[in-house]
Amino acid sequence: MNRKDFITTIGITSAGIILTPSALMASASHKEIIKLTVLHTNDMHSHIDPFPLNDPKYPGLGGIEKRAALINNIRSKEENILLLDAGDVFQGTPYFNMYGGELEFKLMSKMGYDACTIGNHDFDNGLEGLKKMIPHANFPFINCNYDFSNTLLDRSVIPHKIFYKSGLKIGVFGIGVELEGLVDLKNYGETKYLDPLEISNEKAKYLKKVEKCHLVICLSHLGHSYRSRKISDLVLAEKSKNIDLIIGGHTHTFLDKPIEIKNQARKKILVTQVGWAGIRLGRIDYEIHLKSDSNKARGLSYTI
Repeated sequence: MNRKDFITTIGITSAGIILTPSALMASASHKEIIKLTVLHTNDMHSHIDPFPLNDPKYPGLGGIEKRAALINNIRSKEENILLLDAGDVFQGTPYFNMYGGELEFKLMSKMGYDACTIGNHDFDNGLEGLKKMIPHANFPFINCNYDFSNTLLDRSVIPHKIFYKSGLKIGVFGIGVELEGLVDLKNYGETKYLDPLEISNEKAKYLKKVEKCHLVICLSHLGHSYRSRKISDLVLAEKSKNIDLIIGGHTHTFLDKPIEIKNQARKKILVTQVGWAGIRLGRIDYEIHLKSDSNKARGLSYTI
């Protein structure tokens, strides 16, 4: 957490006056338009190094060092940034076999990730393996449709988090794919899978209507789309009302820019995903109008 976010979260005291998050938001509201840059990744699958130069599909692409340099460059130019991941951090290279996810979480922490949701491969060392690695991350894990209450992950995963950026209030929640038939039962134990569409709409409504968030972001590990009407990011977008952005994972879908979908309120929302293995970094720049409750956005993806 950077100094600005820390002060915003706890409030500051000066001359006996306590400034709460609401007060700080009001003090910044003289700006009618606030810019927010959302950076995102998904399905890193333990790819710490770039692909080999002789790889037939991705020669020399990816790598944590190049991603960190790009993120730092963007941070030097933009004031308000959120860095988010849509899950499947684990599994795919010997780094995971050797360190069990410790290296991945430590490197993500150094890059300043703000939040991550949970993918199916993040269960590959079981609940115990994930629980053991969580202390190596200085960012929260967010999911609201896996009920961990009867497992050792109870209270280790939060359903949503609200971020404050220069007068903006951004709500982020996470959802995951159904585990039955995809993950060995012994690896997720008594984790209960809750309907992602129902709980997403409930959570988004709470964040937008009750918490009055200017922007609601869903970190999804459902998958971008399927030939059937299986729940996916596109289906969720069509059947939602209060979500502004869906950052997806699971299907390793490479999108050059976000897709616009009309939701149940006939409002355009964005759905995005940037492949896998850290080959790309997604970016969406928002201009959010505080007084009119509207926003403009443009998105792109960087090949690393």
